[in-house]
Amino acid sequence: MQRGKMRILVTNDDGVDAPGLLALKRALDSIGETLVVAPDHNWSASGHRKTMHKPLRLTPVRLDDGTLAYATSGSPADCVALVMLGALGVRPDLVVSGINPNPNLGQDMTYSGTVTAAMESLISGVSALAVSTDTKDAAGHGLSNPYAVTAEFAATVTRQVISERTPANILLNINVPGREKTDIAGIQITRLCRRIYRDELVERADPRGRPYYWIGGEEPTAEPGEGTDFWALKNGYISVTPLHLDLTAYARIRQVKEWGLSL
Repeated sequence: MQRGKMRILVTNDDGVDAPGLLALKRALDSIGETLVVAPDHNWSASGHRKTMHKPLRLTPVRLDDGTLAYATSGSPADCVALVMLGALGVRPDLVVSGINPNPNLGQDMTYSGTVTAAMESLISGVSALAVSTDTKDAAGHGLSNPYAVTAEFAATVTRQVISERTPANILLNINVPGREKTDIAGIQITRLCRRIYRDELVERADPRGRPYYWIGGEEPTAEPGEGTDFWALKNGYISVTPLHLDLTAYARIRQVKEWGLSL
């Protein structure tokens, strides 16, 4: 990562009009040259989807503060890929995705458009941050300024990433609890939890009697364990989890070799 003025690509999965995107962009303006490219509609829980079989569009738009941004017809990962491949004639030095209005923890990594946009950056050889927060407090009440603390902390981490020249194969997944700044317990460097999803399948019939399905259910929880991202958030800490894309189960390589697989 080069020194000096940085070019920071800001994206999200909630759409170009999302308030968390603007809050994040404003916080990063003082650090470098921000470029905003985001989906033209909400892509929450879209996973790492990349559009390969239909055209994509980039449309200039204005954010609420009057600055130029680009809306895409594609997914969060498409937003990053388009810029990395030269659609706007520039290449970012860092990608920051967010601010998502709900935490992204544990196996959420595979579902979250916020996180997979950051993963797309790693694939292109550029380090990234994924930033999420809980916009409601522990009692379920909305915060008066739900993105302020998270945007400020994202800027702090961004400065550190630039200063430390974080390797381009590392993604920092940040989750901030739904608390005022003075009520945050501190910062924890964490590992991923094991999420417990409580999904339910709802079957209904359309007017012609044909079945269709909704996947829903209660809010997911997680297995208890100090040091995880879930534990940190539950106990009022900001969670910072370093991630990489190597999914190899190294501890199982020897075991699988011993199977003696053959054709």
